[in-house]
Amino acid sequence: MGLRWRSSLLSVAITAAPLVLVACTADRKPDDRPAGERAAPVELLVTPADQARDVPVSAEVGTAVKGGRVTAVRITDDKGAEVKAEPREDASAWVPNKPLQPRRTYTAEVTATGDSGKTVTRKTTFTTLAKSTKPAITSTLYFSDGRTYGTAMPVTVAFDPPIAKQDRADVQRRLFVKTNPAQPGAWSWVPDGSQVYYRAPDFWRPGTTISVRAGLQGLPIGKGRVGDVDRTATAKVGRQVALEIDNATKQMSVRRDGKLLRKIPVSLGKPSTPTSSGKMVIMEKHDFTTFDTRGEPDGGYVVDVADAQRLTWGGEFIHGAPWSEGDQGNRNVSHGCTNISAAAANWLMGVTQVGDLVTVKGTEVKLEPGNGWTAWNVSWDDFVKGSALPVPAGLRPAPAQRPHAAAGSPTPVPSGTGG
Repeated sequence: MGLRWRSSLLSVAITAAPLVLVACTADRKPDDRPAGERAAPVELLVTPADQARDVPVSAEVGTAVKGGRVTAVRITDDKGAEVKAEPREDASAWVPNKPLQPRRTYTAEVTATGDSGKTVTRKTTFTTLAKSTKPAITSTLYFSDGRTYGTAMPVTVAFDPPIAKQDRADVQRRLFVKTNPAQPGAWSWVPDGSQVYYRAPDFWRPGTTISVRAGLQGLPIGKGRVGDVDRTATAKVGRQVALEIDNATKQMSVRRDGKLLRKIPVSLGKPSTPTSSGKMVIMEKHDFTTFDTRGEPDGGYVVDVADAQRLTWGGEFIHGAPWSEGDQGNRNVSHGCTNISAAAANWLMGVTQVGDLVTVKGTEVKLEPGNGWTAWNVSWDDFVKGSALPVPAGLRPAPAQRPHAAAGSPTPVPSGTGG
């Protein structure tokens, strides 16, 4: 329900009033009606429990109803001001739009309507914790308000330190994404817990609006830490641009909406510092920047570059490299970046957006999970395996087809039973 309280849940049951029947047959007591004609009682469960104390500021008003549905929720603070909240998709809880304030008292009034039309209202009053003194886990939302992104842009949240496997479900419950038009997606964690990505099975449609909230402020994470702050952003998806870089031909193909715009000669990483093969996303764009690799393996140089577009955390960029123009299209001489001419790099900066897909193939090494925004470097079936929560039915991978038994062979028998 979004909250797990050890205190007992509030409950109430309402039975519908007897139905009066007028007929020529003998009178029948209401309790004698067939079971199918009786209205089920309403059972309403609410959290936090009444008079609960030391409630985290990330608290939600959890609701569960049998024999009816929740029809109204009103949350107010100790000064009578209303706290705006929205229901989860499964109506298991109402989530305040902003974190609650520390050391404040709140009242939630929940109304449920039974199948018979009867209503029941229950109030619960609870008090939040003082401001936490536990160390916070730093979160970074790589999704900025008001920007326009490419169609491959994953919603990315990074964590320092990484989130332990047993704590990822609690964190994931507090990550919310809305898309217009609706394009349902799923979250997936990189193996070390340092990043979690959200994407749909296919690329975003141009013109889509995406709203994100990482509602982590005050969230208990494990035994010793809390979430740092709530982060929100709303952005749009722009045109579809995709870059394809082929080591075999030493060429980059630039496509917009599926149409080839241009081919650009490239020089990739030399054998000792190869470029990664895989599906990446443009992460940053810089008109000018400085590469300083002193202290890094195979580094030790400082160079100013123009028109640089980041692809990985490890330092792979597409950028203008006038010093290697004689090698571009012929041989690989870089330290892992994709070198293109100064003129081509300047042109490309006017075509691409952060969030555009870049596919590199045919190099000596494969892209490592989490080295950049690697959400597209796996199939959808493998992507959803990284979710810490059950994936909605409509987004789950299709079940594997069982092979037909050969004629005369016994029918395969499952090795076990259960869910």
